[in-house]
Amino acid sequence: MSLARNVGLLRHLPKVDGLRLAEFGRSADVSSPLEEVTDFGDNPGALRMFAFVPEQFQKPRALVVVLHGCGQTAASYDLGAGWSTLAQHYGFALVMPEQQRVNNGNTCFNWFNPEDTARDSGEARSIREMIAHMVQTHRIDPRRVSITGLSAGGGMTSVMLATYPEVFAAGAIIAGLPYGIASNLREALDGMFHSPQRPERELGDFVRRASNHRGPWPKISVWHGSADRTVNPGNANEIVKQWLDLHDLPAVPMAETNVDGYPRRAWWNKDGETLVESYTITDMAHGTPLGLADNDQRYGVEGAFLIEAGISSSYHIAKFFGLTGWIPDAAKKAEAKTTPARSPAPHLARSIRAAVAEPAEPKREQARGFDLGQIITRALTAAGLMK
Repeated sequence: MSLARNVGLLRHLPKVDGLRLAEFGRSADVSSPLEEVTDFGDNPGALRMFAFVPEQFQKPRALVVVLHGCGQTAASYDLGAGWSTLAQHYGFALVMPEQQRVNNGNTCFNWFNPEDTARDSGEARSIREMIAHMVQTHRIDPRRVSITGLSAGGGMTSVMLATYPEVFAAGAIIAGLPYGIASNLREALDGMFHSPQRPERELGDFVRRASNHRGPWPKISVWHGSADRTVNPGNANEIVKQWLDLHDLPAVPMAETNVDGYPRRAWWNKDGETLVESYTITDMAHGTPLGLADNDQRYGVEGAFLIEAGISSSYHIAKFFGLTGWIPDAAKKAEAKTTPARSPAPHLARSIRAAVAEPAEPKREQARGFDLGQIITRALTAAGLMK
């Protein structure tokens, strides 16, 4: 479909909005752990603020800003992507801004409107005020603030990283667009559907002109489905080019690996810290990829534009932000109680563990009448303590 025809179609909608998507199966908000905050400060973008604060914080305290896609709410995207479950598990706070229909008929963040994408203006300023409120109220370490978003939320993530780079340690953009490529609807559609290629320096200059900041720059993780027909996958490459230029990194990846079956490219600095990474989710359409995390937990619920892909983007993004190495004190105490300081027969314990963990077929053993007593007897025999 041509750009002109897309513009023509949009003109027949009740309200013309950038990043026009079908309704994401929008319904009344599900029961959510998020709580609305109404007195967070200046709100020139007229956004709503929702937050989640864990029962126990990791130290130093960290905050993640999560931006939903078109047609979604803070609560529905949190349910789908699993961020509050991650935040409770790993002890970090969330702020989830929410768009209102009065601002955008499809509840898209206005990632291309000049009045919403400039520092200290519109929606960008509203989100910055929410972050400042969370940092002050919950004693967040200002060096541990990160941001992520899907689709139009990904476009607004680019906006925030560009206009307030000093605020963020890291960002992650899912099926989004680079900063500065659009200042009106026509340019937004062109970027969405065609993703024109631009020189790296031009892309980097878009960000450099957005503030007086000159580094260091936030590190960034980029995610995109290769079969995305809503936001051209070429945008992922343009985002990567934009941030490689800012970090003064080469175009050629320093590493190319597979994670859960999907290609990942990475670039790092002289100290070995990864500053830019990019995941291509092969054959995936427009949305946030879901799957089992490295800890065998599942974060999120499959739904419209929340796609089971066999990889948990939320978990990997939290890991990229440096948030998944923490263990709650309660878990540490429980582990200490269940683990004896010294085993009287460590060789016996190892033998029992080995016997229980043998890759025997459970159904077949049950048919032969094996039970736990027989497994322990076998372990004792193997340890030389029973004949």
